[in-house]
Amino acid sequence: MIDSLKSISSIASSGMQAQSTRMRVVSENIANAHSTGTTPGADPYRRKTVHMGAPEGIGAGPGVAIHAIGTDDTTPFTIEHDPGNPAADADGNVKLPNVNVLMEMADLREAGRSYSANLQMMKQARSMISMTIDLLRAG
Repeated sequence: MIDSLKSISSIASSGMQAQSTRMRVVSENIANAHSTGTTPGADPYRRKTVHMGAPEGIGAGPGVAIHAIGTDDTTPFTIEHDPGNPAADADGNVKLPNVNVLMEMADLREAGRSYSANLQMMKQARSMISMTIDLLRAG
């Protein structure tokens, strides 16, 4: 009984860790939403993405694992005409990051809710462990 409750805590913990990493990466994306290149014509900050899934490998238990933190190479950069910008090319165009702040905020909210759900699961497991111990003491 206690092992299954302990495994619930382990699964919830891995979920919280994964969502925490996701929130960190989304925060980086929001912080760099206006970061242009440092030289004329250079590429700006590229949006990062988190790839999660089941843990892999020998001895991997249930839960969630971060498989990779990649970059979004499919969404094109926005081009803006700003000849005074140090990152402007010869035509005065500046490449802006492929970060959509609205989408990042939605992703951040979803990650926060997933984190909270995992936290509630951990609290319930602790409560059930405590109740089991109380029952064993009484009996």
